[in-house]
Amino acid sequence: MLAAAGAWVLLGTSLLAVRTVEVTGSTIVSADQVRATAEVTLGTPLARIDTVAVAERVKALPSVFDADVSRSWPSTLVIAVTERRPVAAVHVTGGFEVMDGSGVLFETVAAPPSGAVLLTVRSPGPTDRDTTAGLTVISSLTPQLRSVVRQVDVGSPDSIELELIDGRVIVWGDADQSAKKAQIATLLLGRAHQRLDVSAPDQVVAS
Repeated sequence: MLAAAGAWVLLGTSLLAVRTVEVTGSTIVSADQVRATAEVTLGTPLARIDTVAVAERVKALPSVFDADVSRSWPSTLVIAVTERRPVAAVHVTGGFEVMDGSGVLFETVAAPPSGAVLLTVRSPGPTDRDTTAGLTVISSLTPQLRSVVRQVDVGSPDSIELELIDGRVIVWGDADQSAKKAQIATLLLGRAHQRLDVSAPDQVVAS
């Protein structure tokens, strides 16, 4: 009898129903937008909420990398959002599209965010080979090299160049051995040359 009464309170009454949907961690998308995407009806018994389904709906938002949904008794559903981290930015009409390390475009901004490297590719996206190659190069850059790179130009997966903020060019070739290429390019940054070719890292050419 007591068990039945408890189940009725949990699942069949408004005593422990959702009165508040709390959103944390989302700055790109407003909390109201997250709530709208979550599609949680206020007044639904908290125990009846399918937290997995709510999380999946929220993760459909481009800016959301992950979402954790939990119950805070007696009447609050908490949606904790982990946003995508900006790694690269692609120039588009009117601004820049920001992408994460997997190539997902998730925000349009007026200027590239701090830490994001400009990436030039024809068809940016997570399934584009040029994008994948460019992101591999960006992820391999040493902090010193990354700080002086103006943009990464990907003509094809085998033809990648880095343009530095002082106008110099580093010919990268393909994305293979990118960590080694980055170390070599960093060591040679102080040399007086306009063009550095590290596409064959064991036979570097400076001119």
